[in-house]
Amino acid sequence: MAKKKGGKAKGGNEKKGAKVFKTKCSQCHTVEAGGAHKQGPNLHGFWGRVSGQADGYTFTAANKESGVVWGDKTLFDYLENPKKYIKGTKMVFAGMKKADER
Repeated sequence: MAKKKGGKAKGGNEKKGAKVFKTKCSQCHTVEAGGAHKQGPNLHGFWGRVSGQADGYTFTAANKESGVVWGDKTLFDYLENPKKYIKGTKMVFAGMKKADER
């Protein structure tokens, strides 16, 4: 979800978000219920879940112990620079610097 100047959330764009997911995320993640894990975990149902909790996926201790609960703000901040947000994560994605892509 992109942020307006001043840090206030603005509404997302489902079509644009799907395109960003396809080009930047789908190589490593699936989103379908019961979908397979790839290099990263399946993301179905992750909203509101504590990081490191997807059944059948091996997370780093950093993810499991982070205490992060996924929501608008945490995901927005995480996607800017995953390795900085959760030090020790194995996510290799460099991040999305452009706020309107997050």
